[in-house]
Amino acid sequence: MIVVAGEALIDLVPQGAGALVGLQPARGGGPYNTAVALGRLGSPTAFSSRVSRDAFGEALLDGLRAAGVDVTPVQRGTEPTTLAVASIDASGSAAYSFYVEGTADRLFEAPDRLPAGTRAVSFGTCSLVLEPGASAYEELMRTAAAQGVFTALDPNIRAGLIPDADAYRARFKSWLPSVSLLKLSEEDARWLGGTPREWLASGPSAVVVTHGGDGLTVFTRDGAEHSVPGERVDVVDTIGAGDTVNAALLHGLSAWDALSSEALAGLGADGWRRLLRFAARAAAITCSRAGAEPPYATELGDL
Repeated sequence: MIVVAGEALIDLVPQGAGALVGLQPARGGGPYNTAVALGRLGSPTAFSSRVSRDAFGEALLDGLRAAGVDVTPVQRGTEPTTLAVASIDASGSAAYSFYVEGTADRLFEAPDRLPAGTRAVSFGTCSLVLEPGASAYEELMRTAAAQGVFTALDPNIRAGLIPDADAYRARFKSWLPSVSLLKLSEEDARWLGGTPREWLASGPSAVVVTHGGDGLTVFTRDGAEHSVPGERVDVVDTIGAGDTVNAALLHGLSAWDALSSEALAGLGADGWRRLLRFAARAAAITCSRAGAEPPYATELGDL
């Protein structure tokens, strides 16, 4: 079982150009997209979050169930669902404005225990920014790591939600001793102001950096660096691409029984390149269609 912990929200995606075009509601949130992608790839997956009882919340749970994700750990609340209004530029890249005050997901409370059989927990995005839920997710991360559970982190920076950048950067560094695999975009890396080698020295066994259409690079604790190019595709938008990479990495590591620091160290150049190419293929498919619509296992073939 891979547990994905974090927010579920509704993306409002523009259906054309201009500030006043129609907005199409779509299920979203970085952790939510990661859970759906893992479910579609066939990994046993559970979602740990707090979801509204409103109509959007019910739609979010329906999407998880359709992907085969276990929603038993999901907490519920009467507060409204978080909304993220997307804007898409000419290259298909998305930016967001968030409506988060008084919403259900930020009132998450750390569970007493993880689901039976949990082998990995994935964290990231808004859920690690918005209090009081951010502290609860942080507690869950530290508890899981202390229990020897593999932990994955994608900070997926949303700068507009971070009131104190320096405080967040310090908090990010405090998480690293509890992180097994750090994945982030090169834009996030620049914003955070560190380097993969610095982060590796603080705890993670591997750091994967995504370069958009130019591919992915992994940095490992033994000093190695392995890269693969991106998969060429006609980009509709990039919504959910990074989340798909998260899921593909975790799915591949789970399939290879490599969800441990020791196993990561033994992957070697060939193993890492196979895994990164798989993640690149998965992300390309997501970019080829509108919204966060990650691929199914049948669309990707073998690792």
